Amino acid sequence: MSRPPSFTPPPGARAHSLRTARGDFAVVDAPVADGVAARGTVLFVPGFTGSKEDFNPLHVPLAARGYRTVAVDGRGQYESDGPEHDEAAYAQAELAQDVLSQAAALGTPVHLVGHSLGGQISRAAVLLDHAPFRSLTLMASGPAQISGSQQQRVKLLRDALAVMSMAEVWEAMQAMEPPEETDTGELDSGLDDRADLRRRWLGNKPAQLIATGRQLCVEPDRVAELAAVPLPFHVLSGSRDDTWPVTLLDDMALRLRAHRTVVQGAEHSPNTDKPLETACAFADFWDGAEAR
Repeated sequence: MSRPPSFTPPPGARAHSLRTARGDFAVVDAPVADGVAARGTVLFVPGFTGSKEDFNPLHVPLAARGYRTVAVDGRGQYESDGPEHDEAAYAQAELAQDVLSQAAALGTPVHLVGHSLGGQISRAAVLLDHAPFRSLTLMASGPAQISGSQQQRVKLLRDALAVMSMAEVWEAMQAMEPPEETDTGELDSGLDDRADLRRRWLGNKPAQLIATGRQLCVEPDRVAELAAVPLPFHVLSGSRDDTWPVTLLDDMALRLRAHRTVVQGAEHSPNTDKPLETACAFADFWDGAEAR
């Protein structure tokens, strides 16, 4: 589970509902910094069990580079509503249509960034219609299904959700956390992160987690399809990743003829592990895409 440094929107950003043709979605929306020329708009799509808050560390540095940034909770994810038990509502094609509607609501072609599961949903959206997008960045998001070890973890979660409440699953996950994370790690920051993380977990709809978890375990390789789309691509990851091996991401970037960034010292969430380096890599890529 991703752990945002804070659930409070950063200075200048605001949390609100983005009204779209497919319903309202909770977003954190940060404008371009005062006195900086606007260069573009960015839409961030979070990963499995994540949320819009995962991108909080990126808003301020990207605002200073001239980019408005909008991070969204997907359907049934944290503060965006969705059906409690209807798994069909969370089919990948449905979530991809949601991303298209979010881009349309922003009123301008956007640079699309998808993290992990969000990358595969973003890919599906681009394959449906690339017109609303100026570029696509896949962050720690691989070409097909997740690694075998991660599939086992997702299956365990899906099995638990079939027989336990969200609150019961949360307590079970906390009992399984390594001591270094439960006793002294990122969760104890003075901001009561544990309570925030629990609140986010309880905001997720079980059907969403079950359906998207299944998607992660069966996703086909669609890189060849994506390579035929006339957009600039960027593959960004940490230097270590146990969800998709970094060498697999290297190969995907070659197949896409994509710009490739490896953020040293980061793992599966470069946005929170090394936010300044990640923000700089994003903006450098978008600046080049805008110039083209």
